Amino acid sequence: MTQMIQKTLRDSAAMRWTALLLLALAMFCSYIFMDILSPIKDLMQETRSWDSTSFGRMQGSEVFLNVWAFFLIFAGIILDKMGVRFTMVLSCALMLVGAIVKWYAISESFMGSGLEAWFSSHLNWGPLFGVEWLDILPFAAGMPASAKFASCGFMIFGCGCEMAGITVSRGIVKWFKGREMALAMGSEMALARLGVATCMIFSPFFARLGGNVSVSRSVAFGVVLMCIALIMALVYFVMDSKLDKQTGEAEEKDDPFKVSDLGKILTDSGFWIVALLCVLYYSAIFPFQKYAVNMLQCNLTLTLPDSNSFWASDSVTIVQYIIMLIVAAAGFASNFQKDKTRRYCLLGISILALITYCYMGYMRQTAESIFAVFPLLAVLITPILGSYLDHKGRAVSMLVLGSLLLIGCHLTFAFILPLFSSNAVGGVIIAYATILVLGASFSLVPASLWPSVPKLVDAKIIGSAYALIFWIQNIGLWLFPLLIGQVLDSSNPGVTDPTQLDYTNPLIMLAGLGVAALVLGLVLKVVDKKKHLGLEEPNIK
Repeated sequence: MTQMIQKTLRDSAAMRWTALLLLALAMFCSYIFMDILSPIKDLMQETRSWDSTSFGRMQGSEVFLNVWAFFLIFAGIILDKMGVRFTMVLSCALMLVGAIVKWYAISESFMGSGLEAWFSSHLNWGPLFGVEWLDILPFAAGMPASAKFASCGFMIFGCGCEMAGITVSRGIVKWFKGREMALAMGSEMALARLGVATCMIFSPFFARLGGNVSVSRSVAFGVVLMCIALIMALVYFVMDSKLDKQTGEAEEKDDPFKVSDLGKILTDSGFWIVALLCVLYYSAIFPFQKYAVNMLQCNLTLTLPDSNSFWASDSVTIVQYIIMLIVAAAGFASNFQKDKTRRYCLLGISILALITYCYMGYMRQTAESIFAVFPLLAVLITPILGSYLDHKGRAVSMLVLGSLLLIGCHLTFAFILPLFSSNAVGGVIIAYATILVLGASFSLVPASLWPSVPKLVDAKIIGSAYALIFWIQNIGLWLFPLLIGQVLDSSNPGVTDPTQLDYTNPLIMLAGLGVAALVLGLVLKVVDKKKHLGLEEPNIK
């Protein structure tokens, strides 16, 4: 008797990738808001009196509750108990609430309010335990009230954002396990990282719109996007519910969460190496993004075009963003073409569009336009890397290569780029090349790191495993934005112009993280070979 095999949404490639698109779009919006103030650091100092230390405290506050209130651990438990769709909606709702609070803190309405007076006279904390070198708390005496209240909103946003991160990873495992999982994870992160470029282009655009500087407009733009993220989560909720009805899977776990489950994870040496690799590598990237535009402002000779020219108009921003989308879309689509002629045509279009984008960035003479190129090469090669890992493996080797590229890029920013500071063309070329390589190195991590986690832990506790990795990662994401700000201020005593700072010491610190990641990558390679973890093996067998 021939048995009829019922196909589910998961068996349909179109439905799988639609689910992925919904998750990726939500993360795309969250990535934009995460760095919404990064390209306008100079404006925050000019309009809200945020020095580098205050800016760093606010940026690091995003993950403060995740680290010290262990919210991410609870998020993993919620994910294991309540399932992907509930947790995704909850995370997007938290992000929206936090975004609204941060917007109000930055807005003109907050200035002169009773709430501003309260924050000015409260939360004037000193160093932890009174130890000077432990001045690492999110609030401090002398910190502007707007920065303190923005930190509160960013903490709430951070709880939702990091919860969404582990939820998306779990969702991809649910929809793609046994299929093109590394390609899916790499593609999701490639699309999400377009949010970084979008933020770099549009945050200054909205802040300076109409010739009137208003930093709150940039944050309001981010709030609108977080509303869109919540809508994406709700649509995914419906789609995921339909899948579970077809498969008979239950969103709640049959087995209750046990502390002993975490013990299984924490006693695994492979897990710890992967987690430490994650915190080192991401700490050298995400905190850097928050200062990268200002770093370029300090190391490049940029002369703004005439205010009446096309290059200074608002329309050039839209044109450049459309070209960016062509770079990303054509490059991304080329990975999925079986016909070689079509593949190389799309690749050629992507490369030509990238060159055009870089030319426009040079003509605009703005640091944010130059740094926006950061994720574009990653969008192009991440699916390639994901597909390679699915079929060929070599995940740990990718991590080692990524660490080497990371070290080289930060050292180039620290020592080579300043040598070309007086060369208007040479400096921009060095900056573009280094930023593109840094983005490429970053693409090596999600494509190789995250698909390796299911090989280390049982499926039943994979949500908790991702939560633990994200929690460890968040320690670095909390600490290093703050440290960069403090090192900047201590390295530039008396410097009041935010475009004249010396970034050498912070960049050396970040390169040091890359060296530590390289060492751990080599150790993981040995452990994988000794314990037969299968990290170098392909995902599709």
